[in-house]
Amino acid sequence: MEPVTTKLLIATRNKGKVLEIAHFFAELGWHVEPIPDDAPEVIEDGETFAANAIKKAETIAAHYNCPALADDSGLEVDALEGRPGVYSARFAGEDADDAANNAKLLRELEGVPDGAREARFVSAIALARPGVETLVSFGTLEGKIIAEARGTNGFGYDPLFELANGHTLAEMTVEEKNRISHRAHGLRSMIDMLKMESTAR
Repeated sequence: MEPVTTKLLIATRNKGKVLEIAHFFAELGWHVEPIPDDAPEVIEDGETFAANAIKKAETIAAHYNCPALADDSGLEVDALEGRPGVYSARFAGEDADDAANNAKLLRELEGVPDGAREARFVSAIALARPGVETLVSFGTLEGKIIAEARGTNGFGYDPLFELANGHTLAEMTVEEKNRISHRAHGLRSMIDMLKMESTAR
């Protein structure tokens, strides 16, 4: 297992995301920090979630010469052939907000029956370390897109994403969502990969 002094930079300034990731890496004894304010901006121009996550993680790891972790995630809708995918955050345009993205999603799904609105959130997580091959893990959360928003928690497409239990992500608490989220599944896979790596040494 990595030494307890391992510092891990998270390629985000979202404090909530950093805390969520820190929870998973605590069992390895890693010290998790957000990227500094002067960190280089990384253009997410990859065609896949994994490509974007790898680019962010490797850029930060090389710049600060220490391990760095990045994730890229979004929504894939079967009836839209996987869209919005990597364009989830800017589905309705580069400066689109959540309301605009949700409105466009509902417009594109008009007339699609309830039984054909399957969707999933996908997260790709990349861990880059100088001189070591980058590790990539994935997590998904299955559900469907409903016709009207429900719930006031969460962000993005959460009010339209209904789980098998009949609740949308926006009807769940942050703690409940973090336990089952696509990112949580991806982080658990990453921790398992690191444990296997350490036992193989």
